[in-house]
Amino acid sequence: MTAHYTLIMGTQAWSSWSLRPYLALRASGAPFDQVVIKLRDQAHTSTRDEILKHSPAGRVPVLKIEEHGKTHTIWDSLAICETIADLHPAAKLWPDDPYRRAEARSYSAEMHSGFAAVRSNLSMDFARRLPTPALDTETKDQVARIIESWVHALTHHSDTNGFLFGRFSIADCMYGPVVSRFRTYGIATPPVVSAYMDRMFALPAMQDWAQASQAEVDAGLA
Repeated sequence: MTAHYTLIMGTQAWSSWSLRPYLALRASGAPFDQVVIKLRDQAHTSTRDEILKHSPAGRVPVLKIEEHGKTHTIWDSLAICETIADLHPAAKLWPDDPYRRAEARSYSAEMHSGFAAVRSNLSMDFARRLPTPALDTETKDQVARIIESWVHALTHHSDTNGFLFGRFSIADCMYGPVVSRFRTYGIATPPVVSAYMDRMFALPAMQDWAQASQAEVDAGLA
């Protein structure tokens, strides 16, 4: 019996956490259903109740896996990505080399737990292009750190595939929303990073996410 996946996500124009496992699932090649819950309406009881139907943590994304009559629920974007990598080893969502894999995990964990100022001051607004806001020192330092880390990976670990660690990996999934943020707000990047961002946006999964985000904007949902 093939497992059946359902990814419960937030509004696609805004939900950076949801984009990450979406990219991993698309890279795995596994079919999955999508349930989108409107965000930024937490005061509305039905919205929070809808999230709690799926997530004991009261947050999205959530991955539900139905297999052999059981439903397994995984929440948190990095945990979902790790689960996808475990269940679909042929997708090779981590580098083969153990040290390169460890560094890719370090990149992913740094993104997962850090960069609070970037999240706050450059919030994801996938479908729009907005003026670059005035950035405080902390945000500038975090933007510089992200760019520095991308340059390092692309210089030392990339190959003809052109992603952070060669072929597409969970590290790219974790930074996908930042690619979106930098584009939305016109953040200046060096040529090697700009080319990487172009490759990310050229992914069919990113193009499909962009279309869904634009549809939300057109419908007044974002």
